[in-house]
Amino acid sequence: MGKMTMVQALNMALAQEMEKDDRVIVLGEDVGVDGGVFRVTDGLLERFGVERVVDTPLAESGITGFSIGMAVYGLRPVCEMQFSGFSYYAMHQMEAHAARLRWRSQGRFEVPMVLRCPYGGGVRALEHHSESREAYWAHTPGLKMVIPSGPRNARALLVSAIRDPDPVVFYEPKSVYRAFREEVPEEEETLPIGRSQLVREGRDITLISYGASMRATMEAAEVLRDKDGIETEIIDLLSISPLDDGLFSASVRKTGRAVVVHEAPRSFGTGAEVVTRLVENAFLYLEAPVRRVAGFDIVIPLYQREQQYLPDVYRIVKAVRETLSF
Repeated sequence: MGKMTMVQALNMALAQEMEKDDRVIVLGEDVGVDGGVFRVTDGLLERFGVERVVDTPLAESGITGFSIGMAVYGLRPVCEMQFSGFSYYAMHQMEAHAARLRWRSQGRFEVPMVLRCPYGGGVRALEHHSESREAYWAHTPGLKMVIPSGPRNARALLVSAIRDPDPVVFYEPKSVYRAFREEVPEEEETLPIGRSQLVREGRDITLISYGASMRATMEAAEVLRDKDGIETEIIDLLSISPLDDGLFSASVRKTGRAVVVHEAPRSFGTGAEVVTRLVENAFLYLEAPVRRVAGFDIVIPLYQREQQYLPDVYRIVKAVRETLSF
């Protein structure tokens, strides 16, 4: 079991699934000759050829439309948007067709495709390159919305997404792409879509997060333990839709308090849905209001100010202390 970055783990997932199943096709802008803008698809063209690793025109709607057609006719396309901020051009295809075809055809057709999108801030990118708009996709019936937080779960979730019979929007936190390494097994590993993970046990308060924000959440947990003796329980959502509310509800029924952390804007986001599920499932166990530590309700700033926008250890620690002192 070797240590890998998220980029390497995603590359391995694609290569192994393409080796195992010749229906798996990779397509997108610069995914072939250049190996992808972040090099996630590096080496796949040489290994699998131009019929299975397809460099497309700069046309996100077209890339998505091609993928839907391929999927309906029996292939398993994995299409890449260079940045999630460019995926809005694919929204019509995903909402009007990919998400609806199973319903529209009364189950006769499936759309087993994956829409891969690097998302989020923290890498000093330009405008339209740093958004966190997972709520758009999660709000669309018929789509699945997945966001890994590290190399190992990224590999396992991508394999599951490729094999899934329904369209999956797969957000990859680009600030995590090469930020750290984890042990990733060579042998096959999958994680079920729609299930979250308990990544740290605690008794005092539950922290719920996903994607890039998991790193700051884990660091905040260490600070709280070392400085305050606070033992936090941490849930990694992994899947935004379907949302596994059973695990975090059970955790909050135990701890009585919760803080939700994500870098998407605060209003109408994943945190709001998590809080609603907690009110529905664990209201009588809550000893304090559930707090959200999130991005602000503005366009994410350019790199001079983006660190002030993103949830950090200080903001998470402050929210936990205030919740515990309520």
